[in-house]
Amino acid sequence: MMEFRTPDEELGRFRRRVLIAGIFIAVCFGLLVARFWFLQVVRYDYYHTRAEDNRIALLPIVPGRGSITDRNGVPLARNYAAYTLEITPSRVRDLEATIDGLAEIVEIDARDRRRFKKLLEESKNFESVPLRTRLTEEEVARVIARRYQFPGVEVQARLFRDYPQGELASHVIGYIGRINQRDRERIEESGDEANYRGSEHIGKSGLEQSYEAELHGVTGAEQVEVNAGGRAVRQLARTPGLAGNDLELTLDIEMQKVAEAAFGKRRGALVAIEPATGGVLALVSKPGYDPNLFVDGISTEDWKSLNESPDHPLVNRAIFSAYPPGSTFKPFMAMAGLSAGKRTITQTIPDPGYFMFGGHRFMDDKVGGHGMVDLPKSIVVSCNTYYYQLANDLGIDGIANFMRPFGFGSRTGIDVPGEAEGVLPTPEWKKKRFRKKEHQKWFGGETISVGIGQGYNAYTPLQMANAVAALVNDGKLFRPHVVRHVVSPVTGERRVVEPAPIRTIPFKPEHAAAVRQAMVDVNKVGTGARAFAGAPYSVGGKTGTAQVFSLRGQRYVEGRVSERLRDHSWFIAYAPADKPTIALAVLVENGGFGAQSAAPIARQVIDYHLLGKRRDQPAGEDVDAADEGDEHAAHPHAGAHATAAEPAQPQAGGQEGEPRSE
Repeated sequence: MMEFRTPDEELGRFRRRVLIAGIFIAVCFGLLVARFWFLQVVRYDYYHTRAEDNRIALLPIVPGRGSITDRNGVPLARNYAAYTLEITPSRVRDLEATIDGLAEIVEIDARDRRRFKKLLEESKNFESVPLRTRLTEEEVARVIARRYQFPGVEVQARLFRDYPQGELASHVIGYIGRINQRDRERIEESGDEANYRGSEHIGKSGLEQSYEAELHGVTGAEQVEVNAGGRAVRQLARTPGLAGNDLELTLDIEMQKVAEAAFGKRRGALVAIEPATGGVLALVSKPGYDPNLFVDGISTEDWKSLNESPDHPLVNRAIFSAYPPGSTFKPFMAMAGLSAGKRTITQTIPDPGYFMFGGHRFMDDKVGGHGMVDLPKSIVVSCNTYYYQLANDLGIDGIANFMRPFGFGSRTGIDVPGEAEGVLPTPEWKKKRFRKKEHQKWFGGETISVGIGQGYNAYTPLQMANAVAALVNDGKLFRPHVVRHVVSPVTGERRVVEPAPIRTIPFKPEHAAAVRQAMVDVNKVGTGARAFAGAPYSVGGKTGTAQVFSLRGQRYVEGRVSERLRDHSWFIAYAPADKPTIALAVLVENGGFGAQSAAPIARQVIDYHLLGKRRDQPAGEDVDAADEGDEHAAHPHAGAHATAAEPAQPQAGGQEGEPRSE
C-alpha cells in the first residue's frame, strides 16, 4: 500500500538531504583546506627541501691527494689525470650485454671484468663503477662516438695515484687502495662520512695510512639542476675541494737506492738515523713490493705471489720483525756495567775460553780464550766470557733497568704504522709469556745468555739504530720520524715536524767516550776492520751474529746448515766518529757472521753519506771474515745438554733460539 506525502513533506525531506550533503561537502572541503595548509605552511620547509633535492643534485668534488717527496724534492707518490670508462648500474638494463658491447670498442680483459664485479658488490646501485681505467685518447674517442648506444656509460677524467720509484722505499711510503666495508666502518666511527663522499681510495699502509688525514684533503660540492631523467641541466653553485697537504720527508731517496742495491737479493733491513734529530735517512726492508699493484685493486695472481712468498715481501722487517741482537748488544752491556759500578774501564778479567755457571760451561768464541781482557778489548775482540761474567754480576733486573731507557723492548713511536715492541726479557715478562708454571721460572743461565745478546732478547733494526743514535748523542733519545715538513698546496706554508725528544739517558760522558772509542777500534783492528779497510773517515761500529736455532752443543758450520737456518748478520755503526751525522743498524737474515754480510752493506751506505761515493750494486760478502773470529762458538744451554740441532721458537716477529755465542 503506497504512502502519499504532501508537497511540504517532500520539500522538507529534500532540504534535510541537501543540508546533510552540504555539511558533508563543507567538512570535506575543510579537511582539504586544512591539509593544504598543513602541507603548504606547516610542512613547507620539509617539502621545499624534498622538491629541491629532486631538482638539484649535490655532487661531491673529490680533492686531489697530497704528494710525497724525499728531502730533496724527488717525487715518491704523486697524482696524474687519466680517463676512466664507468657504468652506472641503475641506468643499465642488461649489464652483461653492455659490457660485451663495450668490449667491441675498447679492450676489456678478464681482469677488468673480475674487478668490476667485485667493485659492483661493494658499491651502491646509483654510483658509477669503473670498468676500464687509463683509457688512451683513441679509446676515449671511440667510446664517445658511440656512447648513444650505451645509456648509463660515461667517460670520466679522474686522478690516479702513482709511485714512480716502484719498489724503492715501498714499506715506508705504503700504498692506497679502494675503500672497503671495514674502511667505511672506520670512517663512520670517526665521523668523516661527509669528507669521503665520492672518494674511492684510502691509505692502506705506510705513510699513506698514518698521514691519511693530511693527504686526503677536504671534499668539495657542486650543485647541479637535473631534469626528470636525472641528467644535468645547469650548474647552480660550486664549492671546490681543498687538495690534501704534501709531505716532505727526512728520507734521502738516493741513499735509499744505495742501501737497497747493497742488499741485492738478500733478505734483511737497514735503518739510518740522524742522531741529533731522530730523522730517518733510510729505512730498508728487503725484499720489497711494487705499491702500484694495489692502486686499482691487486690481481689474484699478484696477491698470491706476494702473500704466499716464503720471503714475506709485505712484512716491514725494519720496524716489525724482531731479532736477537747478538754481539751488537755488548756496547750497551758495557755501559750498563760501568754505570752500575760493576766494572771500570781499565779493570781486567782472565778469559780461559769459557765461563762456568751452575755446573755448565759457556764457551767463548776463541779456543783458549783472549787472555786478560779489559772493557775496551772486550768490545774490540767481542769477548763472550767478559759478558757472561758481567751479566751474572748485573743480574737480569739490572740489565733490563739499564736497557729500558734506550728503548729496547718498547715501540719508538715512529710515524710509520706497524711497529713491534720487541722483547726486553725479565722474570715478569717470562711469567706473562708462558702459560705453564714450570716454564715461568727464570733461570740464572738465561741471564748469562742475555748478556751476549742471545736468549729471549729480540729487538727491531729500528730499535737498534735508535739506541745507537742515543749512545752517540750524549744520551738524548729522539722519536724517529720520516716526515720533515707538511706543506699546504694552497699557501705553500711549511709546517715543520719538530724533533720530539723522548728522554735523556743519564750516563757519564767518560763512560760513553770509552765505549765509543772501543767501537772505533772495532773497525780499525777488530771484527769490523776488513769491512772498513782504507776508509778515509773514522767510524764506530760493532758486528754481531744472531743464531736462528740451537745446535745443543754442536759446533756451528755454516756450509752444513740449511740457508734459512743460518745465523743472522748484524752490524751497528755511526759516523763520523768525532761528530756523528748518521747512526745505523743493518740486519741480513741468514747472512752469517756480522762482518761477512752486514758490515759491507753499512760501508757502502756510509761511503755515500760522507763521501758521495756510490755503488749501485750488491755489497760483496766477506767470506774470509769468518776466519777472523767474528764471535762464534758452541756451548750448551744452561740446564740442558743435547747433541741434535733443535729449532728455536720465534719471538715478536723475529727469531730467537738457545744461546750460541758469536
